[in-house]
Amino acid sequence: MQDTFVTIAKYQYSTEAEIIKGRLESEGISVFLKDNITIDTDPLVSQAIGGIKLNVLAKDKAQAVEILQAIQSYSMDNDGQPLKCPNCGNHHIRLYSTINNVKALVSFLISFLTGTLPFSTRYQYQCEDCKTRFPIKA
Repeated sequence: MQDTFVTIAKYQYSTEAEIIKGRLESEGISVFLKDNITIDTDPLVSQAIGGIKLNVLAKDKAQAVEILQAIQSYSMDNDGQPLKCPNCGNHHIRLYSTINNVKALVSFLISFLTGTLPFSTRYQYQCEDCKTRFPIKA
């Protein structure tokens, strides 16, 4: 059981996964990336197949998760202060792209059909603790 790989994180792009892979390998942890070549070939399928999976040996999972938590980056405001969730007050806030209106949906469909990147993307923040989503304040 200790010789099997377990997924500890998922990333949208291979560059993110490669950076974390290098960090974990520098600590002596064996890392295997799954679906990175598929997503490098066609980045638009990343959401459909669940992103690039970062896998480590089961015996190294606790150490790898500890390292990931130590380098985890969360969203900050323009003054460099961590954003605060309006619901629970925690600072574990991430930026997510979302399709929440007709313009964003049409943009996504056109980009999907033409094989290009979306030209109109909407973003929201989401608290990792309570899952509250809130818009970016201008």
